[in-house]
Amino acid sequence: MVVVSYSGKEINAKLVYYGMGLSGKTTNLEAIYEAVPETSRGKMVSMKTQSDRTLFFDLLPLDLGEVLGFKTRFLLYTVPGQVFYNATRKLVLKGADAVVFVADSERGKMDENKESLSNLRANLAEYKVNLDDIPWVIQYNKRDLPDVYTIEELDRELNPQGVPHMEAVATQGKGVMETFQVVSKMLLERVTRDLKRQSAGGRQATPVTTPSPTPTATAPAPAPAAVTATAPAPAPARATRFAPPEAPARPPSREPAREPATTSSAWNGATDPTYGREVNLPVDKPRPTAPVATTVRETRLETSPDLRSSAPGETMVVPVRLARGQRLREITLKIVIEGDEAA
Repeated sequence: MVVVSYSGKEINAKLVYYGMGLSGKTTNLEAIYEAVPETSRGKMVSMKTQSDRTLFFDLLPLDLGEVLGFKTRFLLYTVPGQVFYNATRKLVLKGADAVVFVADSERGKMDENKESLSNLRANLAEYKVNLDDIPWVIQYNKRDLPDVYTIEELDRELNPQGVPHMEAVATQGKGVMETFQVVSKMLLERVTRDLKRQSAGGRQATPVTTPSPTPTATAPAPAPAAVTATAPAPAPARATRFAPPEAPARPPSREPAREPATTSSAWNGATDPTYGREVNLPVDKPRPTAPVATTVRETRLETSPDLRSSAPGETMVVPVRLARGQRLREITLKIVIEGDEAA
């Protein structure tokens, strides 16, 4: 659709050249580019293969003066003609405001022309656009070839609707600017009608849109009330999960009571990170008895080693019995002789 910038007072319209492979779409844009002064054209981007076929699209911003005080700018595109690039053709065709269908006049190309025209309609239909609802013209290109279809044959097969058609030899620049002038005039006439219609509707729509901020400003008001009303609701549910600090009768203990502090933190509500989680209170345990004595009450050696007869560095293994309280344990004691032998 035509993009109108009211702040920048600019109209941007998209014009797509469509047709079968090697029908002359890119040649049309190159001829327009050469015919337009540098002050009224932008940079043209063209991507081709070695066989001179357009893979993606050509872009040619073209300044066409002013319409109702708006500066007009056309963006000219072509699509790849090969069938296996249909996804790219469909993408380039999105948002097209006008179409130039370039047909190959050479005899034997009629089926390819008809297939390409049918593909154009099908791709537009996926965007819910009917080709006959937008400005479009047909250019019968390559009229300089020795064996071409007559205009009557081309119209009968490709133009039963009777849309404007032009003859052209794009390689020589013949009929190129005439085709562009016809389709651009059709498009500008439609843009002018739309602008006048929007201007008339805009003056009536102004009083309707002015009250819109009022409900927006008052809409958030009920939200705090709803939050305040529902905030105390979780308290009864938490009372069934956690016993109040004073409920359980705890026996006296010498250790400091930590349970009340834990319980109160669970009741702090939404401001406490533990809110909403179950807390298992500690269970009373019997006080521990006096620690078991760890001192060795009795040590019995199975043998009495003669340490004096041992040489320095020698290791002796001596079985030992340790009695700890009521427990008896047998261990092996290793003795390493150190120091001078005379000592």
